[in-house]
Amino acid sequence: MAIVIIRQDNKLEAWTDSLRAKAPDIPIFSYLEKHPKEEIKMAIVWKQPANSLKQYPNLECISSFGAGVDFIFDDPSIPPNIPVTRVVDPVLASDMSEFVLAMILAHFKNLFHFTADQINGVWHPREYRRISDATVGIMGMGALGSLLAQDLERNRFKVIGWASSQKSISGVNVFVGEKEKNTFLSLSNILICLLPLTPRTSGILNAELFKKLPKNAFVINVARGGHLVDEDLLEFINNGHLAGAGLDVFHKEPLPGEHPFWKHPKIHITPHIASVSDIDSVIPQLLENYRRLAEGLPLNNTVDGVKGY
Repeated sequence: MAIVIIRQDNKLEAWTDSLRAKAPDIPIFSYLEKHPKEEIKMAIVWKQPANSLKQYPNLECISSFGAGVDFIFDDPSIPPNIPVTRVVDPVLASDMSEFVLAMILAHFKNLFHFTADQINGVWHPREYRRISDATVGIMGMGALGSLLAQDLERNRFKVIGWASSQKSISGVNVFVGEKEKNTFLSLSNILICLLPLTPRTSGILNAELFKKLPKNAFVINVARGGHLVDEDLLEFINNGHLAGAGLDVFHKEPLPGEHPFWKHPKIHITPHIASVSDIDSVIPQLLENYRRLAEGLPLNNTVDGVKGY
């Protein structure tokens, strides 16, 4: 019974070495090295190559290295009826919360503008906004959204949320479902997307949604690039309805050099770094699920294949 690690980035070796160091009793293989495919029971993956999982005839669990699992379900070749798990990590959630707080305050205090002014040698004082001036709306009230809401509320922000089912978070009014979505949007001066990417949420950040936001709303997407219709965002920023956007995720990553987001003065880009899985924090829960699998116990943090989260 063995584990295979599948990643298409420069972290494959680091994760493989760290897992081996933490669990020397478990056979752990990188997918790039020769390994006994019939012995693989668990695959731990991040944006795996298409068709890479169907080569393991005895696979019993597919685990994401992070909170997202959309890339797993996007692969039509994944074996059916195999449990999929994800990471639920307090460090990941805390990192996300800190990033979003920084993005909001940079917008409120004009730090994006002042950075550009410095480069251009321009002295241009601007009026700033205060925490009390706006309502922050969070789309998606799972582990990441709930912690963010609590952190923002503790920092004196007025916070509201939108979710598919009722959530109880002290100091935060959570709107539920399609019936309450428009009211939620109409109150959100800062809109943050933390939704899982599913067929229902793909393209949700579109013209129809933007027109329901208050004028001069600011949009932050730290979920998945697939949530955003790029052309609609550009239209609503250019026509003056939206004040701008902070984007950490994109349809194609790295973002192609010719994409209009790069040079737009009101769109602020970061390279998918809002929160990154921490090796020391994540490895124990990956190994715990391996041991639970070996003992025939229920796995932690399994994903609903129908809902996609």
